[in-house]
Amino acid sequence: MEAKSTIRKMLAGCTIAVPDYQRAYSWDKKQTDQFVTDLDDYISKELSSRYYFGHFLFEQDSDQEKYFIIDGQQRLTTIEIFLCAAFSILEKNLGMLDENLIEIREDMIKRNSTYRFSTVRYDNQFFRDYVVNQIESRNSANPSVSERRIRGAYDRFKNLLESCSTERIKKYILCISNALCTTHIVTDKAEAIQIFVFQNNRGKLPTKIEITKAEFMYAVHISSLSEEEKNNLLEELESRFYAIYMTISHIEKWLDEDDILLYALRVYFNDLGIDESSEKIASELKKNTAINFVKNFTAELEQSFISMKTLYNEYQNQKSYEIYSFAMLGRSLLMPFVIKAYEFDISDIDKNKLLNALQCILIRHRLIGTKAHLEDRVKDVFSKFTKETKGIEPIIKRIDYLKTTQDYWWNYWSNEKLKESISGGMNHDLAKLLLWKYENNLILEGDKHGYGFFSYDKIDKPELEHIAPQTPTNGEPIAAGYCAYDEDFKNNFLNCLGNYLLISKSHNSSIGNVPFKDKFESYTYLAQQREVQDMAIEKMIWGKDEIAKRKTKIIQFIMTHI
Repeated sequence: MEAKSTIRKMLAGCTIAVPDYQRAYSWDKKQTDQFVTDLDDYISKELSSRYYFGHFLFEQDSDQEKYFIIDGQQRLTTIEIFLCAAFSILEKNLGMLDENLIEIREDMIKRNSTYRFSTVRYDNQFFRDYVVNQIESRNSANPSVSERRIRGAYDRFKNLLESCSTERIKKYILCISNALCTTHIVTDKAEAIQIFVFQNNRGKLPTKIEITKAEFMYAVHISSLSEEEKNNLLEELESRFYAIYMTISHIEKWLDEDDILLYALRVYFNDLGIDESSEKIASELKKNTAINFVKNFTAELEQSFISMKTLYNEYQNQKSYEIYSFAMLGRSLLMPFVIKAYEFDISDIDKNKLLNALQCILIRHRLIGTKAHLEDRVKDVFSKFTKETKGIEPIIKRIDYLKTTQDYWWNYWSNEKLKESISGGMNHDLAKLLLWKYENNLILEGDKHGYGFFSYDKIDKPELEHIAPQTPTNGEPIAAGYCAYDEDFKNNFLNCLGNYLLISKSHNSSIGNVPFKDKFESYTYLAQQREVQDMAIEKMIWGKDEIAKRKTKIIQFIMTHI
């Protein structure tokens, strides 16, 4: 492989693989669209100079013709996906490729049974089946997010190319195959990792997890360990980061991997006061105990990711209302409590109690919008929550205290502040969450035996509906079944929980800004919609009295259960 080359020459005659400890494919529509836009811009200008695809960093395996890509794998994966789509469409249009195109495909994609490029192990069979060999019937039972990204990129490229002429597709292939690139090849892993860290701290930053992995491996390489000890520890780190990246591919739609890095640090040091992961890791790597930290913290990091995966598996399986409710909140400054709960293997009963208490105080924190640090008020009970003392009572007791105290340093989350925060308009996502909880309470009040609970995803694209619309129907609210839109109504009734209703997007779109009678007749799906019918059936009017009555009932529910 030459230092200055073309994409075709770089791929020809060798095999390139993404190491298992690297992250999986992460490009979405925005990046793949830009990839095509850049190609189109170059081709349209008909420049004499060749397209440039940037720099690639490789580690050379002991097998002289095998390389591991350390930097540039997202670009190279996208190149392979685009070329596979292009050759597929071209072959379909032409029936048979000419000799030159066959040679290009064999140099860049696959020659006989030799694949030029392999992605991470857990996505690679799908990549070969769906992208390289076009086995379209293959569907994973539980596809990773990265697998879905690969499928999405291939499908988008294929749809685009189907509308292109044969000559245009050939231009794309020749542009990519002849494009210039520069490469740097190392045989020393320490040098490869050092270059990776240097390059990515001076350009677009990778995730903190990626930087941490590289820094940990570099710390091992430059340590005073024997070669055998280094190799054993590096093998362990690669195995753990492989497991971490596999987990990320399944939970990244709910949680950010760099948040979990911070959660893991808080659990490892038993300290909720750590608020910047990079600084804490950097300080630990400067100590004489750096290698012990690398080894032990990576084990904790893997375990933290496993805990988060378990949480969201149980969320998807709707194991309990408490787990489902907490997981709906997504990223959370109190997530380290949950990691401990899973690591300590506390009972399901205690786990449900803990998650219920945590989600209640978190909802209060988000509703009230205080800048006070909730972590500071619970960090002592967090530090005392250990494998040896894993009772949840002190945590529950502290949260109950925060909800009822009048002490000025503690009462930012008090009942008084909560009631004030829910008495008027509020963030629509939080209002939808509260109304979903209220829906479950109404179902429970209705004594529906064995119903489990009503999951949020049973509502197709949930939206927040104003029962009395924000703009009066035809400018005549009274004629449409609402009250007069005076200043009192607009200031105190229009935007409040009494006038908010949880509804599906399609339902909301279908009723629009219509008279109340039409809305009334459509309110049949959710218990809270039927409750609105019950409140308004006598007068067939939705005005101040009805809104106030409903608001009082919803607030009473929130004050009791949140």
